[in-house]
Amino acid sequence: MAKRMAGVLSIVVFAFCLVLGLQAGNPFSTIVSRALVGMAGTYVVGLVLGAVAQRMVDENLRDEERKLRNPSGNAAPDR
Repeated sequence: MAKRMAGVLSIVVFAFCLVLGLQAGNPFSTIVSRALVGMAGTYVVGLVLGAVAQRMVDENLRDEERKLRNPSGNAAPDR
């Protein structure tokens, strides 16, 4: 999930940088180099956000599974 999120975010930022660079009238090499830098930075941020999101999902699933296994409400010890 983290790699997929990072990939999608970085492609979106790359396209956004390309469009903004073209609208500003920058030279091709400047547009592409800035878009690549933005894409690389966003990939790293996306990896972190994806890892955090995956951990949140895993914890919520674990809690829901614990509730389903012990419906009486008594706290079960963590394993």
